[in-house]
Amino acid sequence: MSRLFMFEKPLGMRDTLPELYEAKEKVRSSIEKEMKQWGFQFIETPALEYYETVGTASAILDQQLFKLLDQQGHTLVLRPDMTAPIARVAASKLFKDQVPLRLAYSANVYRAQQREGGRPAEFEQIGVECIGDDSVSADGEMISLAISSLKKAGLEQFQLSVGHVGFVNELFVQILGTEERARELTKFLYEKNYVGYREHVKALPLSSIDSQRLLAFLELRGGPEVIDKASELVENGKGRAALNELKLLCDIIKDFGESGRIKFDLTIVSHMSYYTGILFEVYAGMVGFPIGNGGRYDKLLEKFGKSTGATGFAIRLDRLLESLGNLGEPEPVTCILFSLNGEKKLANLQHSAGKTGNGSSSRTSAQCAILMLAPIRLLMSFTLLGRRECNERTADHRDAKGQDFYRSS
Repeated sequence: MSRLFMFEKPLGMRDTLPELYEAKEKVRSSIEKEMKQWGFQFIETPALEYYETVGTASAILDQQLFKLLDQQGHTLVLRPDMTAPIARVAASKLFKDQVPLRLAYSANVYRAQQREGGRPAEFEQIGVECIGDDSVSADGEMISLAISSLKKAGLEQFQLSVGHVGFVNELFVQILGTEERARELTKFLYEKNYVGYREHVKALPLSSIDSQRLLAFLELRGGPEVIDKASELVENGKGRAALNELKLLCDIIKDFGESGRIKFDLTIVSHMSYYTGILFEVYAGMVGFPIGNGGRYDKLLEKFGKSTGATGFAIRLDRLLESLGNLGEPEPVTCILFSLNGEKKLANLQHSAGKTGNGSSSRTSAQCAILMLAPIRLLMSFTLLGRRECNERTADHRDAKGQDFYRSS
């Protein structure tokens, strides 16, 4: 093993510098405010969880988990997602309260990378979980809240692709006969490998009618009309029940006034194996991956001893910031400098005015000494207040290079 360089970080880990931190904080705050207005309450869970509970329930591949041992010999994991930890909390502590539970979070999750490919191993998600509601109305609310949150963050150009994993499973099992064969074919959809999907279908020992049904399935993308096309491919009641949920969802989204943001893509599946029904992905310009995703997971809480419906979504803050592009100039920083001899006159001046012209509060001489030691390159401008300025009730405003901006009174 080669010796690490002094400034190296673990694979997939990133530093967040001040400008990016401020941008992330601004976006996060706007989304948090919107989620609270929709009635969701924020909670926190530990970064470390037991592998036997949250680790296995999370549906993240085992090789992507960060594992370690505690002093008692238990295997722990850094949380790979937030849905499983919140399901644990809901089942153990909150489910006796009034349902549905409307919970929100903003937290970092951890997924190990096998090689450096530009993908972070630690990233922040902000999202919500609605637990105890198995209605399609809850699915519609999740989609509408996701759209509203992205709008509040300042994103304008984005689209949601909506599908139903229950329909995909029913169709594949109906044609292929077994869950194992269905999973094998579903893998091509998750990888977006449609060429491989077609080749695999052609190689299967199926009738020409069944092969054509599986190939026609790839064309189920577009507006609400694809739901009617999909009904021609299924034969049993479960598949049609899934399509009826999508029809109802279409009406709910229309009531929210967000139909223009929605496209149906019935080929969508997820690497999260706990999804059971309606699911969706959010796409925006300048980003080649979904910036958010969500869906229904009615079976997950069974792993924690409760049986109830649940749905939710998560937004990747790093990808959202990338899609937002230039967030504008940083907030200007103003430093007020004044002579120590004129401090009393300055205090009287500030007291009579209520506050300084730019909203800054008065500072003690010790605080001013600290300000004078601050790196000038971080300042956009500063204000000089000396004996003359106090007597004349004026102020000298200068830029970071010390050149005059203007003089005010």
